[in-house]
Amino acid sequence: MPKAEADVIVVGAGPGGSAAAANLARRGLGVLLLEKSHFPREKVCGDGFTPRTTRALVRLGIDTSEKAGWLHNKGLRVYGGRVEPFQLDWPKLADFPSYGLVRKRADFDDLMARHAVGCGAELVQGANVTEAVLDDRTGRIVGVRTRDGDEYRAPLVVAADGNSSRLSVSMGLNKRSDRPMGVAYRTYYRSPRSNDDYLESWLELWDGKPRESTLMPGYGWIFGMGDGTCNVGLGVLNTSRSFQKTDYRELMKRWLANTPEEWGFREENRLGKIQGAALPMAFNRQPVYGRGLLLVGDSGGMVNPFNGEGIAYAMESAELAADAIAQAHARGVGTESAERALHGYRTQLKARLGGYYRLGTIFVKLIGDPRVMHLCTTYGLPRKTLMRFVMKLLANLTDSHDGDAMDRVINALCRVAPAA
Repeated sequence: MPKAEADVIVVGAGPGGSAAAANLARRGLGVLLLEKSHFPREKVCGDGFTPRTTRALVRLGIDTSEKAGWLHNKGLRVYGGRVEPFQLDWPKLADFPSYGLVRKRADFDDLMARHAVGCGAELVQGANVTEAVLDDRTGRIVGVRTRDGDEYRAPLVVAADGNSSRLSVSMGLNKRSDRPMGVAYRTYYRSPRSNDDYLESWLELWDGKPRESTLMPGYGWIFGMGDGTCNVGLGVLNTSRSFQKTDYRELMKRWLANTPEEWGFREENRLGKIQGAALPMAFNRQPVYGRGLLLVGDSGGMVNPFNGEGIAYAMESAELAADAIAQAHARGVGTESAERALHGYRTQLKARLGGYYRLGTIFVKLIGDPRVMHLCTTYGLPRKTLMRFVMKLLANLTDSHDGDAMDRVINALCRVAPAA
């Protein structure tokens, strides 16, 4: 006997899962949102969001004003290739707002889940889903089972249970080894740099004095949280030869030891552990739809290979999945017409991101060698026009219609690249 039934089950109440649940509920469907932990909960993240995430939040109906607790940022500050950092404002576009955001993930995820409930979804916390319940005759998913043995039933299920996605694995969907993967580690420090209008990226990590010591693998970030602390972290791609050989916590300490002491990034100012998480990229689990199961966000490996951003793409995939599910529900789940609508989710994702992610896989192979990154920063950073182009490309911020020459070049490259 199932514990509960619904039109749709969403497994995982991170940004992708909560966005999917909210979008589905707004389309009039009965939604069960199952979350293995209890809110508020900790989540490893940089806590800094580009205007692409801002747009996704606005589309969902989230108030992104500073009065609502968000810290706004104006753009990106980049260290690498020379002594002085290079600072760029977010591009002014029709398709995207011109500000990014900062908010701790523990608070952010709680806000998203509450928004889904406010839209009409039912949130069940402490429901640790471990496997799919399948129809013996058709092999389609008809529900999920938790570690406690509880069953929840629905004709369609959204897997938003993250990189490991036990639900996807239980249906035979494993990660692709030919797609890039990253790891990110972060912690918090008390710092006078907390009130910063720019997200800060370090494209080179030196073992000592810049350009006079060993260039270490990876990239770093410093994001002011506006509360007296900074989120400080680093990431390394599996295209680096040092990927499985590096002590990332030690790497972070060595990098920060060479930052100015007045910034406060020393052990006595560290708040909490240095924690890590995987960054699954470029659709590393496919297909994103099959037998009644749709993958969104990290469960489908939708992190941007260019910059490691995942939340915007989790929320965008959630909206596309909700559109497909609503169409399928209206046509009668299980019918040929409904299946066409559900397969349309995969088509829409490929059309929107497939070419861009293919370019990203090429990019990460190149920068996996720190010497290549050093050449890029040395000769690229001093050129402001080139860096504006690079920012648009890496953050995936272009106007789809009537954009400038940079937008047209980037959009053309994405169209001609084979879909990932």
